Amino acid sequence: MNPVDPLPLEKDKLQALLGVSTGTLTTVLIKKGLRNTWVRGALPMKEGQPRVAGRAFTLRFVPAREDLATPASWGSPISTRAAIEAMPSGCIAVVGAMRVTDAGIFGDILCARMVKKGVAALVTDGVLRDVQGVLGTGLDVWAQGWAAPPSVAGLTFVGWQEPIDCGGVAVFPNDVIVCDQDGAVLIPAALLDDVIAAATEQEHLENWIMSEVEKGAQLPGLYPPNEENKKRYEAWRKTQR
Repeated sequence: MNPVDPLPLEKDKLQALLGVSTGTLTTVLIKKGLRNTWVRGALPMKEGQPRVAGRAFTLRFVPAREDLATPASWGSPISTRAAIEAMPSGCIAVVGAMRVTDAGIFGDILCARMVKKGVAALVTDGVLRDVQGVLGTGLDVWAQGWAAPPSVAGLTFVGWQEPIDCGGVAVFPNDVIVCDQDGAVLIPAALLDDVIAAATEQEHLENWIMSEVEKGAQLPGLYPPNEENKKRYEAWRKTQR
């Protein structure tokens, strides 16, 4: 399978997504019929990681096979090293590692190169190694944790920019990923505009609801809003535009 060419994420769409929580996005996606968009196991590896968004640049591992998963494979044309060199600035590297937790897919050197390439973040259902070094690179990482053994101890790298399974979610190249302290959420590329519009409006609504709660309002009829509160919200929105 030939790798899919990576696409940029337009600046206006990026800025809109940075203003929307992953919680809001999952709610909007559920309303659109997509229930399986939260990447299981991909959790922030340090406190205070900022919200990030970008196009998915996918990498895929399969179970280790002793004739292929060797240290020598790191220098082959199909390697994580070659994949990193193909990553464009602003992308989010999404790595399907089969939820293996005893083989670190990347260490500090590879993560440092990703930073130099301008990669926005790394998302995986697996683990990394060289914890202090990786954190020292400044790369924002969403993963299951850390492990000392290298990737070849449990995985074989087979390709990039092809459909993958990451945390039980089907991720295609150039889908959009948004990450925050609640984890990582996938937005299918074809639904991006509709999701941004709905999620932005949902954030406005929930901000208004929160302001009402802080004033002492009761939840029934407010969250979700009944017709009376919808009219009140619309009146408020007109003052914000």
